[in-house]
Amino acid sequence: MNLALFDLDNTLLSGDSDFEWAQFLVEQGVLDRELFETKNLMFYEQYKAGNLNILEFLDFQLQPLSRHARKVLDVWHEDFMRIKVRPMMGAAAKELVARHRGAGDVCVVITATNSFVTTPIAREFGVEHLIGTDPELINGEFTGRVSGIPSFREGKITRLESWMADRGWNWSSFEETTFYSDSLNDLPLLSKVKNPIAVDPDPTLRKHAEEQGWKIISLR
Repeated sequence: MNLALFDLDNTLLSGDSDFEWAQFLVEQGVLDRELFETKNLMFYEQYKAGNLNILEFLDFQLQPLSRHARKVLDVWHEDFMRIKVRPMMGAAAKELVARHRGAGDVCVVITATNSFVTTPIAREFGVEHLIGTDPELINGEFTGRVSGIPSFREGKITRLESWMADRGWNWSSFEETTFYSDSLNDLPLLSKVKNPIAVDPDPTLRKHAEEQGWKIISLR
């Protein structure tokens, strides 16, 4: 049995669903453009630089969910998928996932982006399992707070190992473990798997991958 792990933003997607969700809400007039667009760009640059404070970002990202009923958010997300997400889903990424699924591998999208935004995206790629940062829900509605450990940096390893344990698995349950990512923020998990693969990597990850002899691919 093999395990195939996929980062989502700028890996399977040719863009960032976190960033684009906030931009979508701005464009729909749900969020104030001047305030939220500037902060969205600021957090995105921090993420790319590897110095994002995940809790500050999640406070920014999850608060809008708490201001609207879940059924309204679900309608907006359908439009978000059509307008923003599907254009970022390239043929090469779809073929990569299909190849792992066809081989019978256990496939997991593992992402720092919240699971409200990413669950339908993983489903569209045909990936059954998703490990994302979970927004807190009370009585079916979002509170604007995070639930549990964010799936970010070392948190991805913690969340993944908990997910494995829930299924009676551990690292030794798999003959091969592969992780695809573009980001320096995923160096902890990339260093944990047997087959780390850098996908259209940022400069820091590319340099590290070249030094370590990791495979580098492009899905663009």
